[in-house]
Amino acid sequence: MWTSRKLCSTQILLFQMKECQLCSCMFPRTWQFWIGIPSYCTLRVPHNRVKFQVSKINDKQSVVDRKMATSAEGTEIAVGKSTSGVCDGRQHSLQAQMRHINLSFAACGFLGIYHLGAAAAFHKHGKKLLRDVKAFAGASAGSLAAAVLLAVPENIEKCKHFAYGFAEEVRRLNFGAVTPGYDFMKTLREGIESILPSDVHEIAENRLYVSVTNSKSGENHLVSNFASREDLIKVLLASSFIPVYAGIKPVEFKGQKWVDGGLTNGLPILPVGRTVTISPFSGRLDICPQDKGRVDLYIKLAKQDMMLSLANLVRLNQALFPPDQEKMESLYQNGFDDAVRFLLKENWFE
Repeated sequence: MWTSRKLCSTQILLFQMKECQLCSCMFPRTWQFWIGIPSYCTLRVPHNRVKFQVSKINDKQSVVDRKMATSAEGTEIAVGKSTSGVCDGRQHSLQAQMRHINLSFAACGFLGIYHLGAAAAFHKHGKKLLRDVKAFAGASAGSLAAAVLLAVPENIEKCKHFAYGFAEEVRRLNFGAVTPGYDFMKTLREGIESILPSDVHEIAENRLYVSVTNSKSGENHLVSNFASREDLIKVLLASSFIPVYAGIKPVEFKGQKWVDGGLTNGLPILPVGRTVTISPFSGRLDICPQDKGRVDLYIKLAKQDMMLSLANLVRLNQALFPPDQEKMESLYQNGFDDAVRFLLKENWFE
């Protein structure tokens, strides 16, 4: 009996190691980066690079690719067909999940210029993808890029030049955005108002999901209902409000005060369909820079898996203290190129 129990325990241990459950360690709330104050951070060595978001179907998880689906029992079957070759309800559900695409842009401060490059690539070469996109999501600067791509993609170029000017203005200040007397939120509001159309709230209704954090409870909310253009602008400003850095008073919306959504959910994943993720930080994402380190380690920060790399540490600094014009232009081009590679890989390029 003792031998049987030991064999059973050993099998369970090996299974956990295979699933990398033993490669995790939890950190308390000690790190406070600009993009979030997460309730916990997880550090682990991945056993696999994730290429697709996992959707929950009939209480069982299946990893989806474009041609084959693997069932919970591990049998590969053609999408839309059962093992007997007859379409069933589950596979119809799987097809619906594949057709339901969302785009989510990560919180990233001034590195939002990377998002604009990716958005420009989608607008120019990704019309096949955009026809399938049901919803757009984002946090902080990511929510601004999502709103522009959804409502006025023809204004991406105008948005890019505003970002360059905004970054130059902050660079000229002695202490950056925290220079006494500088109104960061005023400049941001002026830029948003000059870019978004008068009916943006109607276009964004139930299609744009903006991550914000309640300043009192610390809870995250994804706001997708906007009664007016002003309401939408307030939500976008709230999602970009980094306490102290952007000001002292949080943004008020519907009787409550809100701050940066990147503090609690820096990369929203919507519950239905596949969410394509975009971030200027290297990590396990669909579209992002591909850093190569000696050790492939990741940290989960505000619900975003980021690689532990020197390049990412530099990017975190640049998010708050924007780099020079040449580097900003390079980031824009990097976002464009990374998005094009993704479109080609997924057969969405046109």
